[in-house]
Amino acid sequence: MIRTTGLIALAALALAPAAQADGRGGKPRQVMAVFAHPDDELFMAPALAALAREGAQVTIYHATRGDAGPGVSDLPKGPELAARRSAEAKCAARALGATTHAIGNHADGKLAEDPQGKDSAATKLKVFFAREFASADLVLTWGPDGGYGHADHRMVSALATQVVQAMPTAKRPKLLYVGIPNGTLPPLPQMASWATTDPALLTETIAYTASDLAAATTAAQCHETQFNAYSRDGMMTMFDGTIWRGKVHFRPAF
Repeated sequence: MIRTTGLIALAALALAPAAQADGRGGKPRQVMAVFAHPDDELFMAPALAALAREGAQVTIYHATRGDAGPGVSDLPKGPELAARRSAEAKCAARALGATTHAIGNHADGKLAEDPQGKDSAATKLKVFFAREFASADLVLTWGPDGGYGHADHRMVSALATQVVQAMPTAKRPKLLYVGIPNGTLPPLPQMASWATTDPALLTETIAYTASDLAAATTAAQCHETQFNAYSRDGMMTMFDGTIWRGKVHFRPAF
């Protein structure tokens, strides 16, 4: 486990475009998007690009380096794959205009193990989230379904929720879960098991422009180990035409 203390501040030096005011006394809006793996951000990518374009300081955090997910690559599971996927995640964060990208070194596929242990990933992530969420206005993550039931996704969602619900009202950021409205899944066999949500619950949306969608496509191009060229080229256009249709859908956690 690499130390995350000060990691966000250090990473900002490598990524940071100038922050812009959000109209509230000149202080930029703080957005934190938390995920389990590099490429998870793609399922809300144009929303992140839109927030950054509108002047928010967007932090993207991945809890693992993706060391267990070869995707379409021939790389074995382990350090080389982790290094490649970490670089892909940083590339995608830049494409989306994130002010900061940070990545943990928790074991891919094992975030749910020993959740009560003092040295467990869950315990360390709760400490990290409590520190970083204290300055956030908005936290974005997976819903309880984890998209398609992935245990790592679900654990990040659960831990983020646990931390936010314990924060006092005056300091509590808004917590939103990304969702797919019923009836909008693309007709792809590999997405047939993805969870969908009653649109009546998806009461929050983040609209995006053509330039934001283009930024999302550029971000998808970064993930060469996970998707073939055809998928990287067409993924965002497909999601735009089916799931999103000009706005990414979220539901409030509370």
